[in-house]
Amino acid sequence: MITRIIYNLWHLRAVTCSTTSHLIHTSHVILFWEPDPKGGYLRDKPKPKAIELIRDGLKELRSEIMLWKDEMKEHIEGDPIVAYRRGEIDIMWQFSQPAALSQWVTTSDSDHKEGYSTCELSLSKGGNGLFTGTVSTQVPKDGRIKRAGYCNMRSMRPRRSFKRDSYFDWRMYSHIVLRVRGDGRSYMLNISTMGYYDIMWNDIYSYVLFTRGGPYWQVSKIPFSKFFLSSKGRIQDKQNPIPLDKVTHVGISAGDKINGPFHLEIDYIGLEFDPTHTEEFAYEMYTMPKYIVGV
Repeated sequence: MITRIIYNLWHLRAVTCSTTSHLIHTSHVILFWEPDPKGGYLRDKPKPKAIELIRDGLKELRSEIMLWKDEMKEHIEGDPIVAYRRGEIDIMWQFSQPAALSQWVTTSDSDHKEGYSTCELSLSKGGNGLFTGTVSTQVPKDGRIKRAGYCNMRSMRPRRSFKRDSYFDWRMYSHIVLRVRGDGRSYMLNISTMGYYDIMWNDIYSYVLFTRGGPYWQVSKIPFSKFFLSSKGRIQDKQNPIPLDKVTHVGISAGDKINGPFHLEIDYIGLEFDPTHTEEFAYEMYTMPKYIVGV
């Protein structure tokens, strides 16, 4: 955004001074502005024609109007006062039906021709979500990729009617709770807070999800205060708590640098309020001079 503002001011000065002085024009170089929320991964995807967009929009018009009516009804009635009691878990995603799996997207390095890992999300024999695949740290011999080996499942972003982006508001909760059955490998639990400005598009708060092998289920209860901030895979020097009113995605990643198959069975992902948990942020930050510690 700063680069765009500077460029606009420079362009305005060039227009006003072109009649009185000779200017040497240089090419416009974008240094910070992100033109694509996906970081350019979808640049090769063909853009649909206008007639196709109109046709698809008319097909979804009925469902969007019904969603808008539900929004208006909820707004008029107002939210009821809910007493959050310890031990009660509000289920956000229950992985028991194929429709629930459609709310999630799986990706791996092979999808972008950056590796050879593969994964999928399906229903297990017991009727739960099953995140399976193979992690491969083999690097393609293209001279460009230096590291490989990841698989990821990620929830769809919440939205309002007519394709308007929305957020999860989890400020009334203190923990995220998962009931899983793993294979003994460690996974990364990710919470995205994709803000309005491009500098926040890649903000992800993460914490390790440890699993144990065997036939038994485990309930992992992780405080939001334990999550640490990273951007584009880099842990940030300047940390801060999760803005729980701006949550856009939840994801689970397999990328422990161990070659071979993995499987993670998921019953549900929910939220809980624990009044005994008073920690606001688990990581101590020291006061540093300006421009020493950056975001």
